Amino acid sequence: MKKDLSVGMSLLPIIVLIGAAALSIFVWDAGMHIPLMIGVVTAAVVSCIAGWSWEEVQNMMVKGVGRGLPAVFILLIIGIIIGTWIAGGVIPTMIYYGLSMIAPAMFVPIVAFVTGIISITLGSSFTSIATIGIAFMAIGQGLGFSPGLVAGAVISGAFFGDKLSPLSDTTNIAPAMAETDLFSHVKHMLWDTIPAFVISLILYWLVSKTSSANGGSDANVIEAMKTGLDHVFVIHPLLLLMPVFTIILMIKRAPAIPALMGVSMLGGLLAILVQGTSVTSVIHVMTDGFHVASGVKEVDALLNRGGLMSMLGTVALLMLATALGGILEETGSFEVLTKKMMSKVHTTGSLISATIFSTFIVAFASGAQFLAIILPARTFVGNYKEMGIDTKNLSRCVEAAGTVGINLVPWGVPAIFAAATLGVSPGEFIPYIFFAFLVPLMNIIFGFTGWTITKKNYDDETSNQEIKEVY
Repeated sequence: MKKDLSVGMSLLPIIVLIGAAALSIFVWDAGMHIPLMIGVVTAAVVSCIAGWSWEEVQNMMVKGVGRGLPAVFILLIIGIIIGTWIAGGVIPTMIYYGLSMIAPAMFVPIVAFVTGIISITLGSSFTSIATIGIAFMAIGQGLGFSPGLVAGAVISGAFFGDKLSPLSDTTNIAPAMAETDLFSHVKHMLWDTIPAFVISLILYWLVSKTSSANGGSDANVIEAMKTGLDHVFVIHPLLLLMPVFTIILMIKRAPAIPALMGVSMLGGLLAILVQGTSVTSVIHVMTDGFHVASGVKEVDALLNRGGLMSMLGTVALLMLATALGGILEETGSFEVLTKKMMSKVHTTGSLISATIFSTFIVAFASGAQFLAIILPARTFVGNYKEMGIDTKNLSRCVEAAGTVGINLVPWGVPAIFAAATLGVSPGEFIPYIFFAFLVPLMNIIFGFTGWTITKKNYDDETSNQEIKEVY
């Protein structure tokens, strides 16, 4: 006999996960795999105590992991892209010309802005981080900037673009779950996204001035990096056509997995035709990543990466997170917690705040963007309609916390991916993801001030629908 979960039982797996994660990050320095496993075990035990059988709990985990499989394939392919784009000279060429052209004084704001433009075009934060992001990390190191600061700017730009791009999965899912249309959703997001990004650029400029003053660029390091790149690779501006071609594929709305697989193969072809790499070496790069001893430690540290195998740790984290999310969703834990919140909601400000906070609860519990968007949107859509608030406000809120704010979760899939790809720990870059702090905060401010909050009479809409059905 299954019994309804109490608020305490629903919260227990989340509290245990956060506690284990804090110990792992700050004390054990052991990563997030074991804390997530502890969270899964706790959720499973709670479910069994509440009356679910082990077979049912196992099916919940399988269902949760099943939702994450498309992301698993994309992660594995991105690992291959990183390897072949380095071996083919594409990323080294981006780094080489970036070191030659970018002025230190405006470097960090430029990182966020350029990554944002590319991400809007691609519709993929992960692809932007894995390509232009790696190049910016290398350039930033040559200019003497903190890796955490540069990574924070890359992530801010990547998710600014991901949030606004009509090509993005999350940008399409949010309005669908909130029962509004895509273009109303994107237009409404301009109110929080543009101001937050402008403020972020200003903050990056101010922080980079201090960082530059404390560290500054070392001309010898930059020259050594350029020499090292020129010694190992054929550097040519025509190689920059590769990212341009990738952008065109995304604009044409080519399916993500075939398109990414195609550009990874083209990177391998460039390695053979331009860099003179053997087919055997390219296969090894696709599998285990690129490895070189250029004699310049900065070059070696940034380019010895990639390959399908490099993503297996991230894939394991994704599977654990989605397994946990599957249990918490199927047992109704999220619903219990959000209903408790809704009992305190009486104003527009409290409704917006409850939406943001519940989205963060799902984000901290599961680490998965899609769950953090879908579950709160499903839960709150009726409340927005009852209070006469346009559901495009709901879709904006779940994007603010679920698409962008989730980067503040150290064990979240986006943060783990960025750490693995950019070579910087979440603890180093999270304080610098200004955009992820500002967007949710602006929505809460809008909720309590009423500014940009659009009203809508859903009673009239229902009546009109009923009339249509009668006739």
